[in-house]
Amino acid sequence: MILATPAAEVQRLFGFPELPNLQPRWNVAPTQPVPAVRREEDGRHLVTLRWGLVPFWADDPSIGARLINARGETLAEKPSFREAFRKRRCLVPVDGFYEWKAEGKRKQGYAIRRRDRAPFAFAGLWERWNGPKGGPALAEPVETLTIVTTTANAVLKPLHDRMPVILDETDWDLWLDPAAPLPVLEGLLKPAPDALLEAHPVGPRVNNVRNDDEACAAPLDDAPPDDAPTLF
Repeated sequence: MILATPAAEVQRLFGFPELPNLQPRWNVAPTQPVPAVRREEDGRHLVTLRWGLVPFWADDPSIGARLINARGETLAEKPSFREAFRKRRCLVPVDGFYEWKAEGKRKQGYAIRRRDRAPFAFAGLWERWNGPKGGPALAEPVETLTIVTTTANAVLKPLHDRMPVILDETDWDLWLDPAAPLPVLEGLLKPAPDALLEAHPVGPRVNNVRNDDEACAAPLDDAPPDDAPTLF
């Protein structure tokens, strides 16, 4: 994932009171902490959650590495996601994301962003894990998230058959509303309009999680080699 928009602009767009110290991120990987917006009693708030959902009933938090995404078609059925779908939904602010396409024996990375380069929001679910059932509660609960996916639109389909659910800004309040009917929410879990996004190939730098700078998302012809020093 990519989120490099200045913190003040993210705060304005998503309407939370905190002004966080958000560092530009150009290569966020699963199991890393990511910003998320969730609704609490006094409104929206920005929190940091680990990417990879650990269900509240899990015996071992390592399950989160396998639950980085959740298929929108089965949220209401899958034990790993159904409680979070009902009660714990969030927005995941991003500037873009990556997908890989198999080309012969190698995979070519692509950066996907809005055509106007504006930030947008994935549909997310979050959970709070207090430790294994029957054991002592953790001193600090582990809070995690997963990103909801749907079928790919025309931009993504040449790369992958799935894509993250990108919520229209007019639907953000509905997604966060704890009283929203599940059938109505399921209607939001659809591919993004084809005209919203564009994709371009990037260099191999994005394949190394130690690299986290703007060069990760640079078009392939402009991309530096993978061994160029990282900025962060």
